[in-house]
Amino acid sequence: MSTIASKYDPAAAEAKWYAYWMEHKLFSSKVDPEKEPYTIVIPPPNVTGVLHMGHMLNNTIQDVLVRRARMQGKNACWVPGTDHASIATEAKVVAMLKDKGIDKKSLTRDEFLTYAWEWKEKYGGIILEQLKKLGASCDWDRTSFTMDPGLSDAVISVFVDLYNKGKIYRGVRMVNWDPKGKTALSDDEVITKEVASKLYYIKYKIEGTENEFLTIATTRPETIMADVAICVNPNDPRFTHLKGKKAIVPLINRAIPIIEDEYVDMEFGTGCLKVTPAHDINDYELGIKHKLEVIDILNDDGTLNEKAQILVGEDRFVARKKIGKLIDEIGQLEKIEDYKSNVGHSERTDAVIEPKLSLQWFLKMEDITKPALSSVMEDVIQLHPPKFKNMYRAWMENVRDWCISRQLWWGHQIPAFYLPNGEFVVAKTKEEALEIAKEKYEASYTLEDLTQDEDVLDTWFSSWLWPISVFDTDVFTTGQPNEELKYYYPTNDLVTAPEILFFWVARMIIAGYEYMGEKPFKNVYLTGIVRDKLGRKMSKSLGNSPDPLDLMAQYGADGVRTGMLFSSPAGNDLPFDEKLVEQGRNFSNKIWNAFRLVKGWEIDPSLDGSANAASLEWFDNRFQQTLSEINDHFEKFRISDALMSTYKLVWDDFCSWYLEMIKPAYQQPIDQATYNKTIEFFEDILKILHPFMPFLSEEIWHQIKERSVEESLILASWPESSSFDTKIIEEAAQVFEVVSQVRNLRASKGMSPKEALELTINAKNPELYGRFEAVLYKLANLSSLAFAENVENAMSFVVKSDECFVPMGDSINIEEEKANIQKELDYTRGFLNSVVKKLSNERFVAGAPAQVVENEKKKQADAEAKIKALEESLSKLG
Repeated sequence: MSTIASKYDPAAAEAKWYAYWMEHKLFSSKVDPEKEPYTIVIPPPNVTGVLHMGHMLNNTIQDVLVRRARMQGKNACWVPGTDHASIATEAKVVAMLKDKGIDKKSLTRDEFLTYAWEWKEKYGGIILEQLKKLGASCDWDRTSFTMDPGLSDAVISVFVDLYNKGKIYRGVRMVNWDPKGKTALSDDEVITKEVASKLYYIKYKIEGTENEFLTIATTRPETIMADVAICVNPNDPRFTHLKGKKAIVPLINRAIPIIEDEYVDMEFGTGCLKVTPAHDINDYELGIKHKLEVIDILNDDGTLNEKAQILVGEDRFVARKKIGKLIDEIGQLEKIEDYKSNVGHSERTDAVIEPKLSLQWFLKMEDITKPALSSVMEDVIQLHPPKFKNMYRAWMENVRDWCISRQLWWGHQIPAFYLPNGEFVVAKTKEEALEIAKEKYEASYTLEDLTQDEDVLDTWFSSWLWPISVFDTDVFTTGQPNEELKYYYPTNDLVTAPEILFFWVARMIIAGYEYMGEKPFKNVYLTGIVRDKLGRKMSKSLGNSPDPLDLMAQYGADGVRTGMLFSSPAGNDLPFDEKLVEQGRNFSNKIWNAFRLVKGWEIDPSLDGSANAASLEWFDNRFQQTLSEINDHFEKFRISDALMSTYKLVWDDFCSWYLEMIKPAYQQPIDQATYNKTIEFFEDILKILHPFMPFLSEEIWHQIKERSVEESLILASWPESSSFDTKIIEEAAQVFEVVSQVRNLRASKGMSPKEALELTINAKNPELYGRFEAVLYKLANLSSLAFAENVENAMSFVVKSDECFVPMGDSINIEEEKANIQKELDYTRGFLNSVVKKLSNERFVAGAPAQVVENEKKKQADAEAKIKALEESLSKLG
């Protein structure tokens, strides 16, 4: 066996073991009917992406779940891949071309796509390589890309199928328009932000009058040229006399009707509403109701077009200020007020969204969403934490038709082909479309007569098929799942962020029921947002996000993994602090040093280890108790709690207590039985550590003894659960408290830890201390242990209901001792009150698990016994 290094080297271990796992295909999964599958599909990061803190958290959790499932004997399959991300990637490629002096407009579609694929091959997938640094145990042979040929074919097949079912249609609708990306967006791709704006009070002259005006309050004066009516509430007495009259739009002097509708809020602004159907969704609905014309004054890039009549070519925001100034110059601007308004922004480009009438492709959502709603509401699919169910239901019950077309070149081109007669045909290929067109219209068309729709499909229209298409791309046409899909679907757990609950999660559920007749996964674990210490979301633009690769280089991947999880319960935001990662690294070092300590002991087979029997029995039971907690936390997706239970077991129980209890004296040997059992304990600890700290645990596992590939820790069995004796665990805890109190007493009196002390206990159960006598002598450094009701001239403390005495000769200060006991008594009474208060809360007792309530009752009994013993101690001192 090679010499164990004095310090753990994370970088060396990470490089060595990841290469080892990859070389021996230990992440690989194949269909095996004899084994239970455990499947996770990665939320495919954008092909443009690089690793950020959110990815670190999300993928650490996935890896923890996958590694544990693998150790449980399941056929663990974690499918990696990337998303083509139409908007983000096209923007990157356009920017790259601009740097080369090339304008996208000067290229054909095919030329542009050649550049896009070159960019993807060079930069796409960087994030997957970075995930390997984290230790992600994905089956990399299964890596998928949403524009791989098979996956692309699946997307086109689904479009054709849904169109033929009458669920996809083409029509002019009000959409969210991104003037920067120059594409339509679905409602879910719009982020609403509160922004500081201005409220302009503009006076519209009443037609046929000299000095009568109506005042309108608007945040968007640049759209007045698109006004087609002014609307007032029919119940508003201020405007009754204007019924049937017209108003004149300032600057362009167009007469528009004054209409009535109860939609108008009489209390807001001036009680009058300018109606601009082309540039507001609510105005659009009013326009349909009152049969108003539609005047669209904006170009796709957000500049004013010829229909505006004035300021043609100006940007909308520049025009806003200029219109305000021009109206002021003609005396029709009453005032301007500061105003806070909620404004939609593009989730991808952050451009302010324009409501825009546009000819687009839509998927009807009303019926197709019903199975997806009921499956979550009835917990067929469980959200963790369940608080997100209400948000999910609100969205699904108010869902609008999904605008699935995007005005881009990078993506899946819509399989609709336009004919010379103005009609179109939907088919998988141009050749198929030609045959349909010939038959339908009895015309002798050729391929040259057909023109494919220029638009591509929304990126989410491909990734909603992800849990199916990564296993089988033909099922959407054949209707018959292949062996892989039958085996791995439905997947088990999905780990993702709440902000894509509707973008992606809901839509995958919709697709799952539409094409498989079954849920795509059983559990959805929703992570929180990683925030800085000020509570801000970490982002490049704010400069408040550390580079994950730098963190791993400094603290080790295991340190970062545990640091991320120390304070990250499901669904709650993680307030990131680098000290957590430092704590993770310190944990790695603690385990390494414990290993060095154990491996440094000399063994003497002739020694009798019976003195350690109680210590071994205690840790055996404590391990099983903690294993039960850890398993329960995993079942309930409390990953952070599972780590904390592991951390406390290793740091407190194993390192701080157990190793100290059985450690031989300086330069003395240890007996064979105790050593063997300690190595067994260490191996079990490494097993429960492995999902969280794969590199360190695998390194120590192989340092303990030489092992074959098949004996690697990644393939080892998760520890078997067995019953445990809570009595010995509680007794040991009581002994540890006595040890701690003796140590505290030494420290408070300035006594040397090397000075052996006499200890006398007024014990209700002396056998308890007898069982752990060797531990007490060793860890409390005692010269004697006796049992009596009282000791003169002694310092005392109470543990549970037992009073413990340490003789101090004549040096004891009675008043000081009384003050210390009183202080302890006051504290314990306060603690008892808090426990009683909790137990008197009916909601707590009814809602908390039985074990939690039982623990609180035990705390109450222990506190009451301690108070009684302290009161007796105080009375003895007079």
